[in-house]
Amino acid sequence: MDNFTYILECNDGSYYCGWTNDLHARIASHNAGKGGKYTRSRLPVKLVYYEAFPTKEEAMSREWHIKKLSRAEKIQLIRGYADHYVSDPIML
Repeated sequence: MDNFTYILECNDGSYYCGWTNDLHARIASHNAGKGGKYTRSRLPVKLVYYEAFPTKEEAMSREWHIKKLSRAEKIQLIRGYADHYVSDPIML
C-alpha cells in the first residue's frame, strides 16, 4: 500500500488533511514550507493521523470524506487512532 491519507496538526492547532504516495517526504515538504499553501504559515506541522490505501483514488476519496468532517469529528478520529496506534513506529 503506497498511498496515504493523512492529517497534520499545525502550529496554531488547526488541522490539514491531504494524500500522498510518500508520507515521509510529504511531511518533510510541509515542514520545509513547500507543502500545501495552508500549512506554510502554520509551521511546524505534526503528523497525527494516517491511513494506507492500495490506490491513489482510494486515498483521495478518504481525504475528501475527512475534509467533510467537523473539527470535533476529526478530533475523535485522531484520538481513536492515537489510542490504537500510539506504538506505531512510522510517524507518531
